[in-house]
Amino acid sequence: MSDPDRLTVVLRYADVGIVTYGSLRIVGQPPRTVNWVVEDPILLAALQELTDALPEPHGSESRRDAIERALSRGPFATPDTELTAAYILGVLLIGTPGWQLLTECMASPRAVLFVSPSARLARVPWGLLAVPKSGPSKEELVRARQDAITRSGRVAAQIPWQLDDISARTDGHRLMELVDVLIAVPPNIVHSPRAPAGWDARRDGPPVLVLDPRVPGQRPDSALGSVLGRPSPQTQLAQHFGELTRRRPVLPDVGDAVELFRRQDADRTWLAKLLAQAPSRLMYVGHASSGRGDPHGADQADRAALHLACAAGIPGDADTIGDHRPLTASDLMSLQLPMPPRVALLACGSGGDYQFDEATGLVAAMILGGAQLVTATLWSLPTTAAYRQFAAAAVPGAGEPADPMAEVVIAVDRAHEAADAGCAVNQWQRVQMRRWRDGDVTANPLYWGALVTFAVDGAR
Repeated sequence: MSDPDRLTVVLRYADVGIVTYGSLRIVGQPPRTVNWVVEDPILLAALQELTDALPEPHGSESRRDAIERALSRGPFATPDTELTAAYILGVLLIGTPGWQLLTECMASPRAVLFVSPSARLARVPWGLLAVPKSGPSKEELVRARQDAITRSGRVAAQIPWQLDDISARTDGHRLMELVDVLIAVPPNIVHSPRAPAGWDARRDGPPVLVLDPRVPGQRPDSALGSVLGRPSPQTQLAQHFGELTRRRPVLPDVGDAVELFRRQDADRTWLAKLLAQAPSRLMYVGHASSGRGDPHGADQADRAALHLACAAGIPGDADTIGDHRPLTASDLMSLQLPMPPRVALLACGSGGDYQFDEATGLVAAMILGGAQLVTATLWSLPTTAAYRQFAAAAVPGAGEPADPMAEVVIAVDRAHEAADAGCAVNQWQRVQMRRWRDGDVTANPLYWGALVTFAVDGAR
């Protein structure tokens, strides 16, 4: 599968007190390792840039307000403002020696970069980071950092950016153009007892498709309502999965692709029966929730959950939400459901394991169950309806309404049938990024930029 001539590069961060240490090394070439330090005010400035861009509520915002901000006026709303944000993140998070080494790794075949972020950098879309040509001077950064240290604590540094002509600061090339970007699986999960399911042995098996399951007691337009909209044979997704069902068997076995969507029987018992049939991969599109703000106390990664069609009467670790009980990462681990070698979790912030001291979230649960490669999202993807409400008006004269959510699902589904699925996801992201860079505003990075792939056991 993977080309043995590919360089493997590791980018690692560690939060230690009031600083974050970064290091970059080439596997097998220890003398070329480089290191740098990100001071707390600088890190806070980077995180503020990201907070302003993402469709997650902050301050007094409602969920709707956050999505509207992100799609219509946030840093990721237009190509120019997104490039500026990507440049700022690139300057603040990767030191000059790091960028120099990454540039030296440019080769054919493309090197593979595994990122191991710290908890505070867990939601950074690393592939988007723009390669800087120049930035603030050391003196300016030192002054900004010192000014950000106040009696009440450290705040985000106010850096004197020179952004009138962004093309003078970066040529627009991104980290994902230098290397394929994957996320390293946390060591505590890699070294736990696992029974990996190999892709070569399973690739001809049917995929399990869990597409927008109907959460009990939730209206289609509610917080846990439909992600993909009303099922119809005319939609992009129905046509894509219809072609897939004609080409190969899938689970569940259906007579029409529309029957794959909004199922009321897609609970954990139903899922367990399908996973027991040795499928090739699992595709989940729906809702997820993080383990943050747990009502029982501290944030816990294993409280992260998928929202299947599980009724409240089904036993589990999560508190019920009306007529529904979420399926938590701890449930998945205790049930020991056998996972296929490849898993896609296209759900709100499903790839957030690194946000916790103990990275035992949804991705970890999949890998402990046997998965070797998991594609997940760093933040919530706006639904098709939300995109059309807040962003479609920016496309004058558009014919068929754009549906970037459907494009994400189709792209990941296709990538997960490729030899190196994680690199195939990267390839699609590069295509989207170039569309966006060329002015196609329907290729919005709030969708393709959210995708990350965790890989272990030599998977790429």
